[in-house]
Amino acid sequence: MGFIRFVGESSAELKKVEWPGRQQLVQGTVVVIVACAIVGGYLALADLAFRHLVQNILLG
Repeated sequence: MGFIRFVGESSAELKKVEWPGRQQLVQGTVVVIVACAIVGGYLALADLAFRHLVQNILLG
């Protein structure tokens, strides 16, 4: 009885959701990809800098 009620309430809630349109979906995807590229680039540069620091100064 509890499971059937859960499924019914879940279905009712999903009908209330405002699903994104195609344009919103594409824009959101582009934003995520660009953000990942920026963070990835920053981490790559930080890795190079810290690698140089560790190899030449700390282990040098």
